[in-house]
Amino acid sequence: MALRSYKFRIRPNRAQSTALAAMLRDFCGLYNACLQQRIEAYRRRGISLRYVHQASELKTVRMVEPDLARWSFSALQQVLRRVDQTYAAFFKRKRGFPRFRASARYHAATFRVGDGLTIKKDRRIGIVGVTGGIKVVWHRNLPEDAELGSAILTRQNGQWFVVFSIEAAFAETCGTGSVGIDLGLNSLIATSDGETIQAPRFARKAQAAQRRRQRALARCKRGSTRRLKAKHRLAVGSAKIADQRRDFAHKLSRSLVTRYGAIAFEDLNLTGLKRGMLARSVHDAAWSQLVQFVQYKAASAGAEVALVDPRGTSQTCPECGMIKAKALSEREHRCECGAVLDRDVAAAVVVHLKAFGPGTGLRTITGRVAA
Repeated sequence: MALRSYKFRIRPNRAQSTALAAMLRDFCGLYNACLQQRIEAYRRRGISLRYVHQASELKTVRMVEPDLARWSFSALQQVLRRVDQTYAAFFKRKRGFPRFRASARYHAATFRVGDGLTIKKDRRIGIVGVTGGIKVVWHRNLPEDAELGSAILTRQNGQWFVVFSIEAAFAETCGTGSVGIDLGLNSLIATSDGETIQAPRFARKAQAAQRRRQRALARCKRGSTRRLKAKHRLAVGSAKIADQRRDFAHKLSRSLVTRYGAIAFEDLNLTGLKRGMLARSVHDAAWSQLVQFVQYKAASAGAEVALVDPRGTSQTCPECGMIKAKALSEREHRCECGAVLDRDVAAAVVVHLKAFGPGTGLRTITGRVAA
């Protein structure tokens, strides 16, 4: 059994959209009230409140505040858990104290399927406090043996979506053989079989249009309706880039898992790479997203994914193992042993040898580096 998320577009009518927006505003108010209560309890009495303390008062709060009483009780509990998770994350990372949320930036609500949110016989969804069923765009069917856990209702750029958490046995198959993959900026991936796929560079292609939208936003007066419209156009452009990048990564990862039963990547330190001079290109390449998609698809199909040390992969000859430094401008690998390969393909072969190849001495390096 595997756990996945299925995201669907929903199309509420005008009255339903108004009700959903009011629900998010009420949830945001509850979130801020819980946060304020925790701050005041610790400041005045030195007491650290937990979820159980605030959840025990929720019934009384619903009696005092009729606006909250119209929404699902379990969904309100999820708001309290959200506050608790925010505090837990703060104590874990030791920075970023929880902040109050503006209603304009509170965009999600969590439900339990069957309690607060239900799927009706006509395949519409019903939400407690919202009149009628909400139309869902079922662009794919749910697995027959799926067990629905939670559902997240989210608002993104004026559009509404529902994300179901599904546990099921996904019947998928993988290919045979193994492959090493080198991640790059010119070629997004190069395989040890000699295949290269150019980086799509969605953000760079849309850079001029996004720059125009940013300049238009900068010229608008703060608080004006015109500024809100310009801000929305900029957000829609950014969302389109993210959707294109995600779609490309899904298709490429599916292709790799379908063809191979064992896949090896470099274990790059992306945090360090995203701080350098190539940060924009590294963000646009979205290597971590691709690796993550390959990993979860491979887990469902029974394939293996290995992460190897990236040190020396671009400098090592895959034929004889000789290490020779190369400048970034050198795009071809040439060795004294006679090996002539594309630089990225040669690095992919070395990645394959480190992960699955015979004892060549290349597995001895350990650790994690930036490149």
